Amino acid sequence: MFTELDPQKGSLLISEPFMLDPRFLRSVILLCEYNTEGSLGFVLNNQTNVRIGQLLESIPDCNFPIYVGGPVAQESLFFVHSRFDLLLSGEEVAPGIYFGGDEEKLIEAIQTDRIKPDELKFFIGYSGWSAGQLDGEIKENSWAVQNKYHHQLIFEGNGELLWKDAIIGLGPKYAHVANFPQSPGLN
Repeated sequence: MFTELDPQKGSLLISEPFMLDPRFLRSVILLCEYNTEGSLGFVLNNQTNVRIGQLLESIPDCNFPIYVGGPVAQESLFFVHSRFDLLLSGEEVAPGIYFGGDEEKLIEAIQTDRIKPDELKFFIGYSGWSAGQLDGEIKENSWAVQNKYHHQLIFEGNGELLWKDAIIGLGPKYAHVANFPQSPGLN
């Protein structure tokens, strides 16, 4: 269904609409690492009912949502942000998007209300691929690759809207896919 594009660090991976793996059904992944050794990214639209204040004692009143970034290392917490000016840290994965950073500065920015939910996402776990595995999945049309997108898409809180906007961003040839029902057999 999808055409193959070249993935790179900062690409969005958009699952084909009827992916059989329920962990990645209608998912959008921000690719934070992509090299000959493998790939790492975070599912941007799999929000949990857990809030970061429930996990971190230092910010008990913080209601920022936590997302399931993927099936690997779900006991670990990760984050991406757009506020290098506040955290002065993080690895830039796309223009204006940073992976990780100074946790103390992050906590302080949250406590002083200087960082907002549309500038930061927390993840438990990540999505990972061994060397060549992601390339194979792209060739099998499991994923579409989008390299040009507005960085605010990363921080969209509505998971279904994020997936639809990412599909539409692939161009007019794919826009109709955004309207596919989640379970076509039920129609």
